[in-house]
Amino acid sequence: MNSARPGNPLCDCWYHPSMLTYLKNRWPLARISRTLIEVAFIVFLFYANLLMGEFTRTSGHGKTLAFASSDIFTVTNFSIAIIAALIGHGVFHSLRKRL
Repeated sequence: MNSARPGNPLCDCWYHPSMLTYLKNRWPLARISRTLIEVAFIVFLFYANLLMGEFTRTSGHGKTLAFASSDIFTVTNFSIAIIAALIGHGVFHSLRKRL
């Protein structure tokens, strides 16, 4: 391989030299996709918690999944979920950088 020669700036890289530009261009996409996945997971946990609360509050007697989902999927709950997910992502991101 050409990258193993002394004096070549790529000699400390374990990847093939053709992959170097791909890795550089992939970094912003990886950060964005990681952020979207973390925010989506926090929103999922928020709605799962609301759904469990709907069934435990009324003991689940006579309540269907459609009725419970119409109660929890509102604009107010969605805005609370997004704001909480962005705050949670910021907290986890800062903890990840410190540790």
